[in-house]
Formats: sequence, C-alpha cells, structure tokens
Amino acid sequence: MDLKIFFSPLDEELFSHIKASNSFLKNIKANIDKMPDYRGSDIAIFGVEEERGTNNNIGTAQGPNVIRQKLYSLKKGYGAYKVVDLGNLRLGVDLDETYGRIKEVCQILIEQNVLPVILGGTHDLDYGQYKGYEGMEKLISVLNIDAYLDMEEGLNVPASTHHIHNILVHEPNYLFHYTHLGYQTYLADQNLLQILEKLYFESHRLGKLRHDFKEIEPIIRNADMLSFDISAIKSADAPASAHVQPFGLTGEEACQICWYAGLNEKLSSAGFYEYNPVLDDDNMKTASVVATMVWYFIEGFYHRKNDLKFKTNDYTRFVVSMPSDPETISFFKSKLSEKWWMEVPISHPYLKYDRNIIIPCSYEDYKIATSGEVPDRFVHAQAKMV
Repeated sequence: MDLKIFFSPLDEELFSHIKASNSFLKNIKANIDKMPDYRGSDIAIFGVEEERGTNNNIGTAQGPNVIRQKLYSLKKGYGAYKVVDLGNLRLGVDLDETYGRIKEVCQILIEQNVLPVILGGTHDLDYGQYKGYEGMEKLISVLNIDAYLDMEEGLNVPASTHHIHNILVHEPNYLFHYTHLGYQTYLADQNLLQILEKLYFESHRLGKLRHDFKEIEPIIRNADMLSFDISAIKSADAPASAHVQPFGLTGEEACQICWYAGLNEKLSSAGFYEYNPVLDDDNMKTASVVATMVWYFIEGFYHRKNDLKFKTNDYTRFVVSMPSDPETISFFKSKLSEKWWMEVPISHPYLKYDRNIIIPCSYEDYKIATSGEVPDRFVHAQAKMV
C-alpha cells in the first residue's frame, strides 16, 4: 500500500545545517524531496504532531521535528542502515481518527517486517500503536516506561492519563502481558497496582529497578511493543515535560533500556512520547536525550543476534529437577549472547495463537530453580496460561 496519503513531507530547512556524510541523516532516506519506499527497510520513523490528548502539556505537537534535528546530527552507528523517515502523520479530525491512522500505518509496517518508531506527541498515541496489532491474530506483550500509571477514570479525564486503561480493556483482547517500568510510588494509586497484580501483570517501581538494573533485561526481552514516556526521566536530565519529576531514571539508564529494547528480537514497534520543546532549555537538552535514546534503540536493533532458534546448537539446555510440581524446569542459554530463557507449559486455548512458550529469564531464575524453588516468572507466566 502507498503510505504517501498518510504523511506530510519534512521541511528541508530543518536539516540544512547537517553537512557531514557520516551523519545519521545522510545514511537514511527521509521524506524531504519525495516519499521513500518503506518496503525492504528495517525501521520506519514517523512523527505524530498531536497534543489533543492533554490539557497541561501543550507544546508536545512540536516535539517530533526538534527530536529529529538532534537525532539526525548524530553520527551513523553500527551496521548497514536500512532506515526511512516517512515524515509527519496527517492528523485526523479528532483523536480517535488519529489513533486509527496510527493503527493502520503500524499494521502495514509490521506486516512488512518493518519496525515503526513513533515520535510523539502525547502518550495516549500509544493506544493507536497498540491497535496496530489488532488484526494479527497473536497475543502480544506491552512494555510501558512511565513515572505514572495512566489508568485514571472519570469524566473529562485527559486521554494521556487514561490510555493504559484503554489498552487493558480493549476488545478484542490480544494482550498477553503488560509490564510497567519506572513508576514512582508516591504518584501511583495502590488500588491500580493491585489490579495489575491480580491480572498477573508486572509493575516495577523506580527503586526496584535501581536495586539491580541488569535484572530488567529479561523483562524488556519479553516485549513486542515499547511505549516510553519521557516523564520517567528525572528533571535534571530531561526537564521538557509538564509531568517531569525531580526523581526518575537518569538519561544513561533510559538509553540502556532503549539498547536492551533494540536488541529484543521480538520487539516490533517503539514509541517515544510527551517531549515538549516549549519547556526545554536553550540547548534543547531533553531533545538531545530523546534523540540519543532513539539512537541507542536503533543501535541495539542492528546488534540483534537472531536469538530465538532454540533447537539449534547455539543453545545449551539445562533441565532442573524440582522437589514438587513441576517435576522439571528446562532452561536455555544462548552461546552467542549468554542470555537465558525458560520453558513454561501452555494450555490448549492458547495454541491457536502464534505464541512462544519459552520466555525470557535471567541466570538468577536458574539459580532459584536449582535451589528447589519455582521462579516467580514461571509462576506468573503459567497462571496466565491456565
């Protein structure tokens, strides 16, 4: 399908200062003179200049182009880039129509094995990103990084504080797992956290992430979709959002998360939201942070190791005998990346979906099993499958 009807081209003047042949811009195809062909590409970037989902972060509509200016000035990274920039999405007459356009574009790209990278815009745009998976007849896992839960209910609640609720209750239901990283306890309704727990979904507060940062890698490796709200980053590193807090992820930690996400073989879409250039400093520091996050995500993508073929000689299998049910738990360790997975029995209702029953885990999970205990990841995954 010709996606040209969905997009407006970029203004060449935005990038007139970028001359270096080794810059990011000079190594991709952007919708400046003409619409690039997305087919055969690895990644398609597009902006959504939409802010009708907020009432207190006005200015986010200007975010995509400012992020591009910083990103495209960076140097090209590893690998032979096959990246296109489709331009900025033409908005609908209302928010629902914009979500519908995001859905259609994401669905077309994912079906063509092209990974969409969305530059927002407000965080509720990830509802359109999620809907892009609707027709694929598979269950997906969503990873959301945000200081807030965004599950508010009530009259006149802005879409940007309600969108996760929309994802959780969306019909048809194809949400296999939802993980929330980086919430701050004093900003979170404990009743909503209990709801996530009852659904066997995961929520990890900022302090828990800090305790052992490398343990979040298996969590990120389980995601099909990434949604990143810039408010999860502390104000000293990324001040340009109306929701930003003095505490949060550092810019380096945000880039580490994006690196892990890019490495994830399963992950097929990513969105970066809530950057507001109106609130940025004179040097556009926050735009630089977001641009670097996107750069690391793409760098991670080009370091993928095709790590999902478990029946090859590239894996070592470990079978751990357990003192009770289950009798055994099988673990797989990649000889290439040294990452770990474990096998979880699956019940018949899910067999109609294209779902891998070997889930990401860590070496710590293996050690827990060898001590005779069933890892929490195993218990939570099995609970959702019965």
